Amino acid sequence: MVDQLNGRVALVTGSGRNIGRATVLKLAGEGANVVVNARSNQEEADSVVREAKKMGVDAMAILADVSDRNQVETMINQAMNHFGKIDILISNAAIRPHKPFLEVTYEDWELVRGVVLDGAFYCARAVLGSMVKNKYGRIIFFTGDGAFQGPAERGHVSAAKMGLVGMARSLASEFAPHNIRVNVVSPGSIDTSREHPEWYPQGRPPDASRIPLGRQGKVDEIAATCLFLVSDDGGFITGQTIHANGGTAFF
Repeated sequence: MVDQLNGRVALVTGSGRNIGRATVLKLAGEGANVVVNARSNQEEADSVVREAKKMGVDAMAILADVSDRNQVETMINQAMNHFGKIDILISNAAIRPHKPFLEVTYEDWELVRGVVLDGAFYCARAVLGSMVKNKYGRIIFFTGDGAFQGPAERGHVSAAKMGLVGMARSLASEFAPHNIRVNVVSPGSIDTSREHPEWYPQGRPPDASRIPLGRQGKVDEIAATCLFLVSDDGGFITGQTIHANGGTAFF
């Protein structure tokens, strides 16, 4: 696959580090111009932009909290004004706090839903109109295998992430006639840095002995999965959830 995304524009939320960063660079390596989004860390976002530009593409960084509809709409307008379109949306921004269900406050619930589910809705809602007009669009939502497994103390996170699966299936059906494909990527245990270690009471790194491949996944492997789904090679795939989990579970 050589420069198969030339002329395309991709927006990846939560792309200042880890899977989001790797995905931006994977798409830029295939010729896509990219929009890097972070909630508040301008330095991280600018660093990813510099890396992307070294690959010969155009790139811009936009700070926005995806749980805020007005900030999302401003971000999309800035990107559209700069590039004229958004062909690819990858909704990666997420939070994963652990808390016993009876301790989850209404504010906790709304915070998680706002970033994970509402944020994906706001972004998709903001770009789909132009995608329909252009008769081209690729959207990926990120869930996680934990949501399918239903671990304790993550009921609010699992609910929001499973909502993405339902939304993706519905959007895939509704917008397929417009050459718009919508899929979900569900990573298993991936070797990433964590900004909030308190969200992971079991510590890092997790025990890889339960992973049949014997190791955690790499961010580049998840990025490659995204590239496949937005490329023509994945052209007959829509409404699906791809589990990249090293064989840990089968759904």
